[in-house]
Amino acid sequence: MDLRIDAVPAGTRAARAVGRAWMAGMLMGLCGVPSMVQAQQKPADYPNRPVRILAPVAPGGGLDTISRIGGQILTERWGQTAVVDNRPGGGTIIAMDMAAQATPDGYTLFTGTNSMMLLSATQRVKYDIRKAFEPIVLMTTQYYVLVLHPALPIKSVKELVAYAKAKPDAVSYGSTGVGTNGHLAMEWFRSVTGAPMVHVPYKGAGPAMIDIISGQIQLMFTSTVSAAAHMKTGRLRAIAVTSPKRHRALPDLPTIAESGAPGFRQSNNYSLYAPAGTPRPIVLAINEAVLAGLRTPETVKRLAGEGTEPADPMSPDEFKRMIAEEYTQLEQLLRKIDFKSKS
Repeated sequence: MDLRIDAVPAGTRAARAVGRAWMAGMLMGLCGVPSMVQAQQKPADYPNRPVRILAPVAPGGGLDTISRIGGQILTERWGQTAVVDNRPGGGTIIAMDMAAQATPDGYTLFTGTNSMMLLSATQRVKYDIRKAFEPIVLMTTQYYVLVLHPALPIKSVKELVAYAKAKPDAVSYGSTGVGTNGHLAMEWFRSVTGAPMVHVPYKGAGPAMIDIISGQIQLMFTSTVSAAAHMKTGRLRAIAVTSPKRHRALPDLPTIAESGAPGFRQSNNYSLYAPAGTPRPIVLAINEAVLAGLRTPETVKRLAGEGTEPADPMSPDEFKRMIAEEYTQLEQLLRKIDFKSKS
């Protein structure tokens, strides 16, 4: 079966080209190693009470895991509790709204992903994330793995496509919500391969993977952090990764691109934000503390066990510029594809 992009009907090639450009654009800002922010003196009176970190997903997924690592780092370095508050729902919108409306005093933080840009650019939130949030620190960058129920007679991308085409609408895939990165990655995968699938949105990767394991749905794109433990126990089968070349933590897994969809790639960031207007000394101090904590041998080892590693260090200003560049690229591309109406 020929899965080459140029072998698909011409009517969908333009969308595919946009998809390739979008995926490439989302990765452009991740190239290069920025300079470390200079160590900042934490304000003497901050924090003097617990700090809340809003996580927009249910417990158990990759973003939840990284949120807790970030909270542990701040707790250990400052001697004041940084507690993760899971507020799933709305494809991460519920927690985003809470964070955007919070008092900008450093006591409410938010862990987000690239999906924030998609939700803002498709106007699924009423604010521009570039104005509503203060980017603090890019914690990890990871690619996705395509995982499925191990009982399915599928061990490759080509087998998946053949299976889905033989059983139209019988294959369902999960995501962390409408308009999120995993949803868009799968929609792009569907357009490239022509494989029919039904979308089932969830409030986080954790609940979606539970339903794959139980056989309620069949597959999803999820981060290496979310899937690592289930892959090790055999409760999930991974058949491909979305990296441009084989993932060094999963060298036996082929890429989507080498499996018959040239140019397909997708990545995601897990990052820490604060409401716009949060005092700059606090933003700088959090950035410095988290960057240092992510690079301790203990944290590096823990991240490696989750299938990821610390992102290249960025100052808040460098991180903000990266978001602005990627957002502009995404806006241009979304004018050509109507993602907002997809469900």
